[in-house]
Amino acid sequence: MNDLIPCFGVVSILLIIFGFLAFLRYMNYKGTIALAEKGLTKPESKSNNKGLLRWGIVITAIGLALSIGLYTIGFVADENTYPFRLGPWMLGGFVPLFLGLGLILLHYLTEKE
Repeated sequence: MNDLIPCFGVVSILLIIFGFLAFLRYMNYKGTIALAEKGLTKPESKSNNKGLLRWGIVITAIGLALSIGLYTIGFVADENTYPFRLGPWMLGGFVPLFLGLGLILLHYLTEKE
C-alpha cells in the first residue's frame, strides 16, 4: 500500500503536465480555426532560426558537465573491468552530449544562405 502513494503522485503530476500541454495545443487550434473562419492566416514568425543552435549548445553543455561528473565513478570501479574507466554510467552524459552535437550539426547543415 505504501508503494502506491508515490506511484499515484508521479502519475498525477504527469497527467497535470500533459493535460496542460494538451490544453495549450487545443487553444492554439481554436485560434487558428477562428482566423481561418475570417479568411486570415497566422502571421509568419520572424525568428532567425537560431533555435537549433541555442538548444544544441545548452544540451551539449549539460551533457559535457554530466560526462565529466560521471567519469569520476570509474575510479571506484575496477580498472580492468572497464577500459579507460568508461562504464555504462557514462551514458547519462554521453546521450545529451551527442544529442546536442547533433542539433548543432543539424543547424549548420540546414542553414539557408
